Amino acid sequence: MASDQLVKFLFDGADVRKSSVRGEIVTLDASWQEIRSRHEYPMPVLRLLGEMVAASALLSANLKFNGALVIQIHGDGPVRLLVVECSTDLTLRATAKLAEGGVLEDDASFTSLVNRQGRGRCVITLDPRERRAGQQPYQGVVPLEGDSIAAALGNYLRRSEQLETQLWLAADEICARGMLLQRLPISGGAQGDAPDTGFDADEERGEETWQRAVTLANTLRRDELLATLPETLMHRLFWEETLRVFDPLPAVFACSCSRERVAAMLLTLGREEVDATLAQEGHVLVHCDFCNKGYSFDAVDCVQLFTTTNTADGVRSARQQRH
Repeated sequence: MASDQLVKFLFDGADVRKSSVRGEIVTLDASWQEIRSRHEYPMPVLRLLGEMVAASALLSANLKFNGALVIQIHGDGPVRLLVVECSTDLTLRATAKLAEGGVLEDDASFTSLVNRQGRGRCVITLDPRERRAGQQPYQGVVPLEGDSIAAALGNYLRRSEQLETQLWLAADEICARGMLLQRLPISGGAQGDAPDTGFDADEERGEETWQRAVTLANTLRRDELLATLPETLMHRLFWEETLRVFDPLPAVFACSCSRERVAAMLLTLGREEVDATLAQEGHVLVHCDFCNKGYSFDAVDCVQLFTTTNTADGVRSARQQRH
């Protein structure tokens, strides 16, 4: 079985400037196992979440900044929320929220799970870690369109990036897999000598390559995507094409939660609400939605939080008092 990795490839050979289609294949085993081990989700939810995890890696691999991509699907059916976060270094985490009492059939469709009444929406956030001058998080929101995660995200990308994009996604309890093909914009030829003729020829060649690549990729079966190594898959689908294949990029599960971040969240809640929880429960217990790790704050911890100006210092001070 393949290690957790993402492989990029280009059609049309070694000249990147002439490439009209790019592709990616992601294979996730250990990272997906880590994600699914943190929660007990029914199989239909696991499949959707796994497909989103694979898609997030495919989309994050070409971000032009150091940061994270967050995909959220807000549903109006038994599945109310699916969230996946993937950093530009391909560290992944994911979570789901279900409606109480919702019935989840093993063969339930994407529409019946998240878009039963047509009010579902897809939200993608690009969040730079290093905020350069004028650089702010970007968020795009569109209605859910399509009968699968792949179709919904493909529609989003066609709207937001104005680039033809198709995804093939699959997940089960063992692994998550995905492939992406995207039509690249034609840069055009040299200026001056019959530019229209050169551009039309490039455009026509690019369209032929795109249509051929998608036709070949559409022969891919779900079980084949789940079971086949990237190198074998590329050869099986595109053996007549000239591809430039790049070195694989590693992917891994990681959660960015910390005691300091939870403490900062408690500060935003305010002392009155925290004290009320202390009076009722004897402590404040917060679980990370992504990794399910619990952070417990007793009365001493909370006093330190609200009497120390610096949150990190307050957390450290509380720890020292306790130990």
